[in-house]
Amino acid sequence: MSADPLAEGDGATVMERPGPRPRWWRLRRPFVLPSQRATADNIVAAPTPLQPIDLADDAEVAQVLDLAVRVGEVVLAAGTGVGDTTAQVRFIASTYGLNNCDIDVTFDAIRIWADRGTRLPPASDMRVVKYRSLDFTRLAAVDRLTRRIRSQIVPVDQAHAALDELISSRHPYPRWVSTAGWSLLAAAIAVLLGGGVMLAAISFATTAVIDVVNRALHQLGLPLFFQHMIGGVIAAAPAIALAAFSDHWRADAALIVAAGITVLLSGLQLVGSVQDAITGAPITAAARMLEVVMMTAGIVAGIGLALRISTMMGIAVPEIAASAGRDIENLPIKLIAGAVAAIAFAMACYAERRALVAAGLSGAGGTMAYLGAQYIGFGPVVAAGLAATLIGLAGGLMARRALTPPLVVAAAGITPLLPGLKVYRGLYALLDDETVLGFGQILGAFGVGCALAAGVILGEWFDRLLSRRGAPRDFDPTYTSDR
Repeated sequence: MSADPLAEGDGATVMERPGPRPRWWRLRRPFVLPSQRATADNIVAAPTPLQPIDLADDAEVAQVLDLAVRVGEVVLAAGTGVGDTTAQVRFIASTYGLNNCDIDVTFDAIRIWADRGTRLPPASDMRVVKYRSLDFTRLAAVDRLTRRIRSQIVPVDQAHAALDELISSRHPYPRWVSTAGWSLLAAAIAVLLGGGVMLAAISFATTAVIDVVNRALHQLGLPLFFQHMIGGVIAAAPAIALAAFSDHWRADAALIVAAGITVLLSGLQLVGSVQDAITGAPITAAARMLEVVMMTAGIVAGIGLALRISTMMGIAVPEIAASAGRDIENLPIKLIAGAVAAIAFAMACYAERRALVAAGLSGAGGTMAYLGAQYIGFGPVVAAGLAATLIGLAGGLMARRALTPPLVVAAAGITPLLPGLKVYRGLYALLDDETVLGFGQILGAFGVGCALAAGVILGEWFDRLLSRRGAPRDFDPTYTSDR
């Protein structure tokens, strides 16, 4: 039997040398199992290769380097930080004998240089990341492939074939399910902000239109900035129409816009950019942050354009009360809405079915922590940071149980907490010539977003600290068992 229940293929399996466990092992075992270690666990050092490649063979070395940078391409495109991406690339290279490697990961490129000794020239490879993918199924499959390489003797050509297969594989469910996921996310956010069934239904339909239109525009090659701008216009249109139709719906109509902003903000690489800034990759952090700022500016421009046109036409702009927002009123409904929002985001990003339950628990727990922190007197930034820390910590533990990368659980868990309401309040204040209040709300939204990202990183750090204390011993290359 393989040490990894998901491992496939033939060959010997590297196992741990049996021996007595420390006294604290029984306490740690429910949380960290050797066969359930996801990408949150730091890859400190690769196991000594049982069949190292011939460093003098240029073709074999090139194969290993290409495999390493292609694995890094998938995880970097999904929003993984520079540190974790570098660890993945280094682990793949070291597994096959390329231990002395210099790796440079930037916003859209991965470079690796391998030292082959004094008698051989160094080898290098480079991969440019030309896409950004929210395919969490592919990310989980790469994670399992990495663990398979970790636990088995996988020849390089077989690893390449497995990687080709998972990259070219189809999504686990049709495209319309992803569209329904984005729409369900908007409906859940509308309920979480205090809206009723009608507002949730309108938010659902509006987001479906945004997804279909932006998908068509993406196929035509329209830059993402303008896609987000058009999405902002579409998000504001039904709210303006509803406010013009009835004064009774004027305040609640703004929740439709806030829900649309949250959907458009979700999936942006805010977590990765803040993580890179904190962990010492300022160049990539600046590039990712600039991308987030530009996409957010597109959303703001689209909504602002729609609201300005409505004002010029004499249509009342949907306003929102200063007291509206997140509170513990109807707490069970809001917890359910938070869980549904997280599940919907994971489903929209093609997460595997096993990850949906973990995402739902993360969303409900994060919503509860955020509302509770605000109820006892903390501000939105501190409350967001505390909730995100719990999401990052619990997300790593639940991700091991679900056998899915913690990034999936963390990104889904913080989605219900994104500051769409603050962004709209800031826009409304700016249109009402309240410049100081408007910029204050926009900066507050930025602070909440950074707090969410930093909290997730801190929670994952606690998770890694616990996993290192309870991790199994290193691989012993002299102890094997045949399948």
